[in-house]
Amino acid sequence: MSESKFERSIIFTFRMLMAWTFIYAASHQVFDPKFTVVGFLSHTKTFHDLFAVFTTPALAPAVTFLVGYGHPLIGLSLLFGLMVRVSATFGIVLLLMYWLAHMDFPYIENANNFIVDYHIVYAMVLVYLIAKHAGHVWGLDAWAERLSFIQQDPRLHALVA
Repeated sequence: MSESKFERSIIFTFRMLMAWTFIYAASHQVFDPKFTVVGFLSHTKTFHDLFAVFTTPALAPAVTFLVGYGHPLIGLSLLFGLMVRVSATFGIVLLLMYWLAHMDFPYIENANNFIVDYHIVYAMVLVYLIAKHAGHVWGLDAWAERLSFIQQDPRLHALVA
């Protein structure tokens, strides 16, 4: 790695902050038996027809499960630095979906956020973590990359590279 110790500290700090963000979000979903995506997605404005599909009785339980357990999986992956490339990619997709769901074009969530809000900022932090191979900075990706079965399979290697 060519990063200085300071830059590695920044990368690690961003990874921990994003891990906390996803784990804290999960605490409101996994431990709340009444949590469902229906309440949130039924109030979308700009792309209501797109998100209404996910609130149907056939899809809502599956989407609720994926959202509820996706948050802790993304958060734990970032926390331990294992498969950061994969979890950060899913995190970006999730954040962009939330950004669209909060949109009342051109405002996001309220009149204080014109087009850009924290979802976009967080997504860009995750892009930075992918670009900087954040799982290799005091994380398990560097260890996993050295495992023989991962070195022999390019598909597995891509998950931790």
